[in-house]
Amino acid sequence: MNIINPHEVEFIAIRAQGPGGQNVNKVSNAIHARFNIGASSLPEHIKERLLALRDSRITREGVVVLKAQQSRSLEANKEDALRRLQEMVDGVAVLPTVRRATKPTYSSQRRRLEGKAKDGERKQMRGKVTL
Repeated sequence: MNIINPHEVEFIAIRAQGPGGQNVNKVSNAIHARFNIGASSLPEHIKERLLALRDSRITREGVVVLKAQQSRSLEANKEDALRRLQEMVDGVAVLPTVRRATKPTYSSQRRRLEGKAKDGERKQMRGKVTL
C-alpha cells in the first residue's frame, strides 16, 4: 500500500464558497491541497500512472490540486482532501486485468445461427397473402 506522506502535501486555507451569514468574512475554512507528483516519494510506476490520468485536477506540471469545503471545520476539510488524494493514488495502484481474447463455443455459435434461421423463417411468413 502506498500511503501519502502528509508532509508532501501543501495545504492552503481559502474562503469557502456559498452562504455563511455574518461569519463568512471571518473564517477561511476551505482547503486547497497541492500534491507534486514528481517530487513525491511514491514509486515510479505509480507516478507514471498518475501523470497518465486524464483528470482535470492534475495540472500540466504534474501537481494534483484538490479543493475541500464540505465541512465547516478546517481540520475536517484537510482530512477530506487527504482521503480523496489517497483514493486517487489507490485507484492507480491497482493494475487493470488484461483482457484475453476468447472464442465462442461451438454450441453457442450453433444456437445463434439456429435463432437467426428461425427469425428469417418467421419474417418470410409475413409476406402478402395470395389466394
